[in-house]
Amino acid sequence: MKSILRPRSTRARMAVAVAAGATLALTVPGVGQAADAPRAAGGVGAGVGVGGDVGVQAKLSHSQATAKFRAAGITWTSSGGCSDRNRPNCTSFEQINSATVDGVITLKSASGCAIRLTGGTETGHASGTYSHWNGYKVDFGLTNCLNNYIQGTFTSIGGSKWKSGSGNVYYKEGNHWDVTYYNCGGCLAGQRAVG
Repeated sequence: MKSILRPRSTRARMAVAVAAGATLALTVPGVGQAADAPRAAGGVGAGVGVGGDVGVQAKLSHSQATAKFRAAGITWTSSGGCSDRNRPNCTSFEQINSATVDGVITLKSASGCAIRLTGGTETGHASGTYSHWNGYKVDFGLTNCLNNYIQGTFTSIGGSKWKSGSGNVYYKEGNHWDVTYYNCGGCLAGQRAVG
């Protein structure tokens, strides 16, 4: 029992210290979180995503994001058939927040609905801190499944907007959902997926 509490080797002591540090990073509220962004369910800092990503602002390349979407069965389209971030008729995920990608995956898992993304981080969307360009927002097509899930599960906050339990905002904007992901939607181990 002593060797578990007090590892004898330097390597073992380092492993315990690293594990303890990882635990602290996951349990300190607000770690890696924007000052005015909502926290994830359970009070855990909103910035910790799936796969050990720490920080809401951990950025992914277009290919990293599409690999994660593809693995989760999420599709995307582009009116211009392109992924150039600097062209408004493309759908790009370049510089998207890891937590945004994980939030979309969480929504798909929780809802059981198909998701087809139609907008990412490309130019042409409204500006602001929590914008498409800054990696916080995505657009996806309307479906009966998603409409029923979002409107039946999340809280209506007026103006065609619904807020999930973790604080993400779903705005039914004409022919698509415009979603702001402040966090990954409850994707942390031990938490209920809340979108």
